[in-house]
Formats: sequence, structure tokens, C-alpha cells
Amino acid sequence: MQGPGTPTLDQLRVFLTVVETGSFAAAGRRLNRATSVISYTIANLELQLGLALFDREATRRPQLTEGGRAVLAEARTVSHGIDTLRAKVSGLLGGLEAELGFVSSVLMPGDRLVDALTAFQSTFPTVTLRLNVEALGAAQQLITDGRADLGITVELWTRDSDPLELISVGEVEMLPVAAPNHPLAGADGLVPGSAREHVQLVITDRSPLSQDQEFGVVANRTWRLSDLSTKHTLLLAGIGWGSMPAHMVEADIAAGRLVELSLPEVRRRRLPLTMIYRTDHPPGPAGRWLIRRFVEQAEREAAARAA
Repeated sequence: MQGPGTPTLDQLRVFLTVVETGSFAAAGRRLNRATSVISYTIANLELQLGLALFDREATRRPQLTEGGRAVLAEARTVSHGIDTLRAKVSGLLGGLEAELGFVSSVLMPGDRLVDALTAFQSTFPTVTLRLNVEALGAAQQLITDGRADLGITVELWTRDSDPLELISVGEVEMLPVAAPNHPLAGADGLVPGSAREHVQLVITDRSPLSQDQEFGVVANRTWRLSDLSTKHTLLLAGIGWGSMPAHMVEADIAAGRLVELSLPEVRRRRLPLTMIYRTDHPPGPAGRWLIRRFVEQAEREAAARAA
């Protein structure tokens, strides 16, 4: 038994237009074709598929048959795919990236990331985004290795062999916290060295860039964790103390689930957020747009703090 033939894109376009406009005549007016041409095209499509798409006898206006409704969903999928293909090719011809690899520091506030990427998706719907979230040197490593095009990092290790462009995109505030039942909590005027006697939760680097280096580590005993979410969970459980981005723990502090520690060795501090990319691989239009978005965010935040 011979299967259905292959419909043309024009036949599918006419079919969708008839459905959208409600009649062959209206479809003809939209497509600037005679009603007879529309009817002939639909008849050929039905012949190709071996399936009646419209019931022309039950009412004066063509109504989709059960088979027509099933075909409609697939026709819309094909049409959307063609539109997406045309948009992507048009962008490529204009220099737009087909794909953008972006890596963000784990310390980047989530609301800033969501704002930028939501707007990015709306502005560049044809650009595929590959997003990684990394800590310490791992973000920079993805850039220097060519596995990402753009990155936001906090710590930087400059090497002549890895020429990087550096663009300031704001700051992130860090503060030491612990659960309210932790021995360090609620104790004002702790003597220097008190924090060293308690387990400190520390994020580990998945790259070799920070090998043999420590950042804000003062305790004699540390637990090394691979992600900030696990660190947050253990802090809430009272297992150790550690520094966290203020935006991640402000609600916990307000609710009494965590307390900010008053430690002589570790204070509140602001760390710079820096956008980086390789100077020998500059970003295209979508990448440059994303950089501007993060810069504008930082400018608004700085203006708000100064007000």
C-alpha cells in the first residue's frame, strides 16, 4: 500500500491560512490569490495526503475534519520550524551568533541573571544559549579554554597566554553567617581566633587556577563543597559556618534561620563582578548586547546605592 505523498510548503501555508481566516475566499484575499486557486491547492493537498481535511458540505464555511485537526498541529509545527530557520539564517547573514556560550559566577545574584537572560531570549530568539554556573577559577577556565564565549567571574588569574578583556559589571556583598544555635552565633566581641576552632564551609574550585590558594579561609578545619546550594543547606542545619552572598541569605536572616556573625577575622565585604572574554575571540551582536545589559544593571544598582 502506497503511503501519503509529501506536501509542499506552499500547500501547508494555504491550509493554515484557510484555518486562520475561516474560508477559502478570505484565505485568497490574504494571499492575493483567486478563491478557485485556494480550493485547487487544498484539493491537491488532500489528494497528496489521501485524507479529507475540510468538511465542505455540513456548513457553508469549511470545517476541519477529525483528520484535518490532527494535520493542523503538525502543519503548524512545520511552519514554525521554517520561520525559525529563516530567522536564524537571516541573523547569520547579518553576523549574529548561532550559539552563545555564557558562564556565570555562582555568586551572581539570581534576579540579575534572570533579568538579563529573559530579555536576551526575547531579543535574540534564534540564538541558542549554553549556560554554565561555576565557582572561583572554573568560570575563567571555560573562557580561556574556548568552551564559553563570555563569562562573569569574581576572582581573576591573569596570564599573558590568556589575553582577556575585563569589564566591570557591579559587585556582590558577602557576609559570614551561621545557624542561630551555632557556638559562634550571638556572641559579640569574640576574641580573635574564635572562628578557627569551628568547621568552616568552603566552596572548592573545579579548575587548577587557584591551586594552593585560599580565599577567606581562616578555620583550622574546613569542609569543601562543590556548590553554593549545598553550602546553604548545611549552614541552615547548623553544620559549620561560612560566608554567603547577601542576596541568598537576607530572607533567612530576617526569619531567624541564620544570623550574621561578628568575627574579627571575617567581615562583610564587597567583591567585584567582572565580565570577561578572550580578546582574540570578541563577542558578536548578541554577546555585546548581553554585556551592555549587565553593565546597565550595575549602573542602576550603583545609582540606587548613591541615592
